[in-house]
Amino acid sequence: MTGLLEGRSAIVTGAGRGIGRAIAEALVAEGAKVVVADNGASISGEDGDPTVARDTAKAIGKNAIAFSESVASPGVAKQLVELAVKNFGGIDIVVNNAAILRDAFVFRADPRDWDAVIRTNLSSAFYLINAASVVMCEQGKSGRGGKEGYDWGRIVNIVSSAGLYGNLGQAAYASAKAGLFGLTRVAAMDLQRASITVNAVAPFAKTRVTDIIQPANDAQKTYKEHALKIGAHHVARLVTSLASPAAKAITGQLFGVRGREVFLFSQPRPVARLVVDQPATLAQDLSAKFAGQFTDMTTDLEAFNTEPLV
Repeated sequence: MTGLLEGRSAIVTGAGRGIGRAIAEALVAEGAKVVVADNGASISGEDGDPTVARDTAKAIGKNAIAFSESVASPGVAKQLVELAVKNFGGIDIVVNNAAILRDAFVFRADPRDWDAVIRTNLSSAFYLINAASVVMCEQGKSGRGGKEGYDWGRIVNIVSSAGLYGNLGQAAYASAKAGLFGLTRVAAMDLQRASITVNAVAPFAKTRVTDIIQPANDAQKTYKEHALKIGAHHVARLVTSLASPAAKAITGQLFGVRGREVFLFSQPRPVARLVVDQPATLAQDLSAKFAGQFTDMTTDLEAFNTEPLV
């Protein structure tokens, strides 16, 4: 490794297992010091286990420390940032990776499950960005990183193709991940003057999420078979690159990573225009004018069911 993140301090949520752990390991390998934040809960967000974060931090080594509380509250997020500052002297990199799943069709979903998923997958990311960005901005004034100006600030939000395409039964999860991309865009705008970058990454890899996928058709079955071949280290490599000095001009972007493939996603912009002349026939006019450009109902699992490059 090159040591390109020497002197940096990072927080990675959901870092006890899977993609989060791979990211934490990669950041430390490049010289960063990392807080492994993970309450050790199941994929549904229940039955927390503090040993998950502690064991992972111990395995990574002396440049990692554990934090085993849920970050799904503003106060705890602030404590997490304070822990990084106290132990490492500052906070430079935040990776919002923690997520839970409570899937159900919209007509069967429990609103309490919706609330839990939104709180963990979206609100916790806002709480952490809110707390960390204050410190990052102050570091810019105090000279952290050298006299040429602070440009170490990096925030990476782990989103999902489910939030871009949609997927059956994942109203809460997809909505949270779509919202997380919206947060990415606004945070990138708000923090641009402070030279803090904010980007989103949609990962494809073998995780607890892919393990519990129940395919609804042959295309989704193929997706699961292919996903099981993809290691989380590919995601970690992209996140580490976005945290590096060379990525200081990359902000507000949406990437995907599937094995050795890295995708730059387009972002929603108008693709066609209709001037309303007859309101009474608007529905017919919409179909006549736009039908050829309507987005199809392909799920994310169907869209990425091809053989990955690993």
